[in-house]
Amino acid sequence: MRDLILFPRKTRFWWRPSMTTSFLNGERAVAVCFIGILLYSLPLSLLFHGVALSLLTLASFSLEISFDSSNVPSLFHTRPGASSGILLGAVTLPSLLLSKLVQLSRGFSLAQLQIQEIQYLTLQYWATSASACGVVLFLAFARRRSPVPLSRWGSSLSLCFIFLQVLISVAALATTSQIGMHPALKLAWVFCHGLASVKLIQHFLRTFPSCASIGEAFLVTSGIVLYFCDMLLLTTKKLHGLLVSSESVSAEHEISRSEISIIIQGLVLGLLVYPIALKYFLQIWEWSINTCAGARRYYEIGRTVIFLASLGFVLIVIVPSWMQFVKEFRVHPFFWVISFVFSEPSKRLSMCIYWMCIICVSVLRFYNISKNSKIERILLRKYYHLMAVLMFLPALIFQPKFLDLAFGAALAIFLMLEIIRVWRIWPLGQPINQFMNAFTDHRDSDLLIVSHFSLLLGCALPIWMSTGYNDRPLAPFAGILSLGIGDTMASMVGHKYGVLRWSKTGKKTVEGTAAGITSVLAACSLLLPLLASTGYILTQVTLSL
Repeated sequence: MRDLILFPRKTRFWWRPSMTTSFLNGERAVAVCFIGILLYSLPLSLLFHGVALSLLTLASFSLEISFDSSNVPSLFHTRPGASSGILLGAVTLPSLLLSKLVQLSRGFSLAQLQIQEIQYLTLQYWATSASACGVVLFLAFARRRSPVPLSRWGSSLSLCFIFLQVLISVAALATTSQIGMHPALKLAWVFCHGLASVKLIQHFLRTFPSCASIGEAFLVTSGIVLYFCDMLLLTTKKLHGLLVSSESVSAEHEISRSEISIIIQGLVLGLLVYPIALKYFLQIWEWSINTCAGARRYYEIGRTVIFLASLGFVLIVIVPSWMQFVKEFRVHPFFWVISFVFSEPSKRLSMCIYWMCIICVSVLRFYNISKNSKIERILLRKYYHLMAVLMFLPALIFQPKFLDLAFGAALAIFLMLEIIRVWRIWPLGQPINQFMNAFTDHRDSDLLIVSHFSLLLGCALPIWMSTGYNDRPLAPFAGILSLGIGDTMASMVGHKYGVLRWSKTGKKTVEGTAAGITSVLAACSLLLPLLASTGYILTQVTLSL
């Protein structure tokens, strides 16, 4: 029996769990339930993949308990008040790729796609698993330094599971074929993913302290490594094809990529790498003005000129050249985008006008409210989730390809604005910082603001991952429905009517969770007839074929 403890001030209850149920809180229960359903749906051809994911889940689960159950200070400067989130950070990307593999295996059994797509995604799955294993190993060895016995026990158990997972991965990579790569090359490629993820998460936690939990940093670094190495593999294959001059190599193992996906990938990766170059450019500029008398008065102007010149060179010359090398564009990618937009000018330009009107009205309205209202920031920002539904839902139904490109453009703009804000580039750095701080809460820091990135990527990633073969018509709408409707209703209902808390320290309530699930189910029941009436489902089936 569970006891109900009454909070006298806020008149709220929380469940007092036993030791066993404290290990399986609401977040972990959802993750374990999802992994169980995924493993149950696996075909026999993906048995090794399922065993590897199970061992990774057990390793990250025991390590998260080790981090969260001890009272010693955290080994890393993470976001205050947040749980470690190691389990979700470790299994999210591998489970998503494994789900996509299950979907592709259904399409391959129906002869609707080629084996090369499954082989390539399989390589991506093992690379992502290696990234997760590498970070879990790094965290487990770091945790073994703790004097708490439970922490040492949890890290030791995690190391055992990771050792078994590595053996399974090596056996699977040695016995299966992925896009014609030699087994030694596959192992080296996968190992590089793990090493890069460890180095990147160390850099992230050191450079941006108190900006994210371990799980959030885990997920971001694994995603960046996977995204960058994917583009690097495409570049390497292209170089190999030019050096070998063999058409059979490129024809046999070529993975089809659309121009839009290459443009988004190159643009995002270029802007992620650009701050490294900007740092050295500005250091050279600061050294030059220190050696030149009277040049100090032009410091801010010089920084701005260097920023604009270097950013323009990267976006106009370097990144487009990379895109054209990987994918043969007949024109400059910038002109390709213009021609794509004006191929259907009435629909796509009207969509842009519609988006601009919603953005201007919403931002001005909520910016004034945020300065003058006492409403909690977490609730105020949920209005932007509803705004995302109004913006993206019509575009996804009627202009899905244009929405893909728009998401990439919005992500690039967000990255540029964040670079300007962090580096305080004159004259926009300080005004952008003041504007963004009006919408931040305890989950953001002055150093790095990521809430708008979370909302954008949460809506965009399900759409991007649903490109190609897709036999689930509601899959692209997963982010819009869960964030725009489910998360909003959960916060509203939980804040106003929530009584039963999922945990003693957390703020999430049973009522809010129930409201979020019910609202998403209701939205799906209304959306399916709408998609059928507009011909969206028939269009997606035709594109998949």
